[in-house]
Amino acid sequence: MTAVVTSPLLAAKSTDEYAPLPESPVLREAGARFAERVALLAPKLGLSAGDHAFDRRGTATALRALDAAHGGGYFAVDEAAETDEDAAASAFSGRAPVVDVQTHFIDPARWDRPSAAPLAGFLQMVDAGRWGGGVDPELIDAAEWATLVFGTSETAVALLTSTPGSATDNVLTNPQIAAARDVVARYASTGRVLTHTIVHPNLGPAEIEQMPDWRSQLSPSGWKVYTLYGPPTAASPTGGWFLDDEEIGRPFLEQVRALGPRVVAAHKGLGGPIPHASVPAASPRDIGPAAAAFPDIDFVVYHSGYERDPDGQEGPYDVAAPNDGVDRLVASVEAAGIGAGGNVYAELGSTWFLMLRRPAEAAHVLGKLLRALGPDRILWGTDSIWYGSPQPLIDAFRAFRIPESFQEQFGYPALTEEVKEKILSHNARRVYGVSDAALADAAGSLGASASWLAQASVELRRSIGSGR
Repeated sequence: MTAVVTSPLLAAKSTDEYAPLPESPVLREAGARFAERVALLAPKLGLSAGDHAFDRRGTATALRALDAAHGGGYFAVDEAAETDEDAAASAFSGRAPVVDVQTHFIDPARWDRPSAAPLAGFLQMVDAGRWGGGVDPELIDAAEWATLVFGTSETAVALLTSTPGSATDNVLTNPQIAAARDVVARYASTGRVLTHTIVHPNLGPAEIEQMPDWRSQLSPSGWKVYTLYGPPTAASPTGGWFLDDEEIGRPFLEQVRALGPRVVAAHKGLGGPIPHASVPAASPRDIGPAAAAFPDIDFVVYHSGYERDPDGQEGPYDVAAPNDGVDRLVASVEAAGIGAGGNVYAELGSTWFLMLRRPAEAAHVLGKLLRALGPDRILWGTDSIWYGSPQPLIDAFRAFRIPESFQEQFGYPALTEEVKEKILSHNARRVYGVSDAALADAAGSLGASASWLAQASVELRRSIGSGR
């Protein structure tokens, strides 16, 4: 049989605890289908097998192979998209500019800091096809971030965030996050990049006390927290903290309420990348109580509470035992009386990347979120540039659908084109304050990215690579 050609959409992934997942028979079948098609099509298109795999037509081939291996009904891509550029563009086209609310890069000069090792381990195991030989920090720096997010994808507006860690330990600092935003604004337009300021309120009162200065000096669009990171507290004796506890959570949220912006992004789920993490503190069980207590704050649940399970996949919501993955978030908001139109948003960064090659699981996760929170409370994020260009993820999402059989059996809404556009673009406008003018400027400049990217990349590499 023809040797399997690697596709970024078909490569086997791992758990977030760094233990490789064995390649499933269905993924092997999809890989074999893909390899056979590439061997046939690439020579006719004048492409090498490797180039075809990263071409949009290769994306169409990979998704069709994945869909067929899983019995069909998940990815709607016409066969013509495998060979015709216009057909591929049409298959993955969208009407609204993409807003990605979770993007990353690192400062290579800080690659010797404590936060680097767990990040490198996570990247090597989650995306071994890209990082199996080791992580080159120069390939995930600010210049690469700008090129991949704005130059190789249709992302119009990107929110820049960071991994957890104190100012001395982290691979990127809060001032560097703001500096990158300002560089892009000078060369492109204001509003292309939004930012988080990372806060660790459990590391001491100085963090909360510093928030007024960060607010005035860094102008973040939201506050990012990692509740599973840090030493034990009274509410979490095994480490970390919770948004609804009296010792850490409430004082932090009261400061957010007083200062603004009233947006709290909390990493929930995916416990493995955090050093000394307490998996219990990664649970979204505190989201509902905190959101109910602070109805004037928007809570963005990064990763939606998803945990990659090496032994199984998420299925329909189990009301009797909502103890795993996204079910924990659904149970928390339901118990707090928060539903569609409330102040809780679910974000898809890494979650979509990890589950798209298990489309039945993806249908259940998206279906549960749509049913619990509604189509206006799910946000697009990719965790780029950890996985390279975000464009294949955008294309795969645009082609994805929740099968009618799932809708009938489990009561899930349809994942229509209108709903996808809300998730990819419109929903971020309210929660992160993306203006219509900023989106219009961004959309108008997408075709001219190269005209500013080269200049911006030089300054980004110079100004962010200082290790400050």
